[in-house]
Amino acid sequence: MKKFGQFCPLAQASQLLCERWTLLVVRELVAGSTRFNELKKGVPLMSPTLLSTRLKQLSDAGVITKSGAGAKTVYELTQAGRELKPVVQLLGAWGHRWVQTSLVVEDLDASLLMWDMRRSVNPDAFPDHRIVLQFEYPDASKGATDWWLVSEGGEVELCLNEPGGEVDIVIKSTLAAMTAVWTCQKTFNDAVRQGEIKVFGDEKLANKLQDWLQSSALSRLGSLGGSPDVKWQEA
Repeated sequence: MKKFGQFCPLAQASQLLCERWTLLVVRELVAGSTRFNELKKGVPLMSPTLLSTRLKQLSDAGVITKSGAGAKTVYELTQAGRELKPVVQLLGAWGHRWVQTSLVVEDLDASLLMWDMRRSVNPDAFPDHRIVLQFEYPDASKGATDWWLVSEGGEVELCLNEPGGEVDIVIKSTLAAMTAVWTCQKTFNDAVRQGEIKVFGDEKLANKLQDWLQSSALSRLGSLGGSPDVKWQEA
């Protein structure tokens, strides 16, 4: 990135954080991702080479630390990195309130949607025993039409392949409809009533889907005016 040539602290910070993808990588770190593959799931359109470059830049700037090697490499925020959490939250909330308009096809991504959903849903809305939800997106790209979220013991696991066992709930939706729900543009129950989302399976569990699905943490913050602290599940 071309330097601004200014001593202003905002200019100095922008030189580091405003390169393409950098703030989204920070978003993933703030959300609890610590492994390269976890980070990659949060920025699926980012090349592995560029992700490695951005992580090195953040490490050289003292925003993150890197430990371990190979597949066991762990990236963690330093004090400087942790202080970016309210920046990420408020910028996301601002974007939800003032920038986001109608979603276009280029903005829809089943992988990112399901990854964000996995870490932001409320598992306490369901019983502790194993519950399997299948999501079907007929308009998603090949290989990304079917997803499973497995909720058990307060934890949620995302699967791209059938996890085995009985499926308790099947949710059929277009990517646009589910993304609109996830970004607080409408409620899950409203989308179901309007026929944009169809739910099949256990009725008692289905009645709890609105409480379970919550919505994107940053969109939720934006809807609340940008003041409360938002919570993500660990990656």
